[in-house]
Amino acid sequence: MLLRLPTSVSEAQECLAEGAVPVGGATLVWAAWQRDGFPARAMSLRELPEANVIGREALGAAVVLARLDDRVPDVLRRAAASVGTGAVRRTATVGGNLVGSTLRCLLPPALVLGARARVLCPDGVRETGLADAAAERAVLLGVHWREPVAAAYRKFPGVDGGPPPLVVASALHDGERGPRLRVAVRTGYDVLGEEVHGGAGAEDTLGLLRATSLGGLPPVAWEAVREQVVGLLDRPEAR
Repeated sequence: MLLRLPTSVSEAQECLAEGAVPVGGATLVWAAWQRDGFPARAMSLRELPEANVIGREALGAAVVLARLDDRVPDVLRRAAASVGTGAVRRTATVGGNLVGSTLRCLLPPALVLGARARVLCPDGVRETGLADAAAERAVLLGVHWREPVAAAYRKFPGVDGGPPPLVVASALHDGERGPRLRVAVRTGYDVLGEEVHGGAGAEDTLGLLRATSLGGLPPVAWEAVREQVVGLLDRPEAR
């Protein structure tokens, strides 16, 4: 297998045109390659500057999960810290987790941040919604967002051999017409995300959420949503 390490977007496009398979830390595909055979060409973005950004409002796809610290919002840092073992986090990348994994542990916090994706295409770079990028398994360069007023995150204990554990994330944002609240829930392999007006008080806001896809959540998930919504809207900065 020939592994290419492009240092510019144009070079990365050339690799795609040559049929190189994008890889991050290869934590998800290594076993399959050993079983089914390795691709002739692969491409890693670990040397590409645009894919290595770490900041309060942007994160590169090639950044390994172990590097997510207090430079990024706490909701993202906590999600990354809950993924696998230390060895996995030192290898697995943001891009691989968001678009290459069925678990998508970082997707709920990224959705509540309102993150947008920058993806690499054969004819250039385009911006798209993060959910669309994940569904398409696009070649992710990075994500960016506006820092929220406040955010919350909770991951429930998992069961060995069972489905992915329940994850609930939420964030409160300033909006032109008042506060906006985003909530995302991973239940099984599905991730649901909704946004509602957050300036009408906790009970009214929960009523708005009940009318969305989150209204059908199981009781334990809905109770976690309730706790986060009440906690976020009760903060002084939310008033």
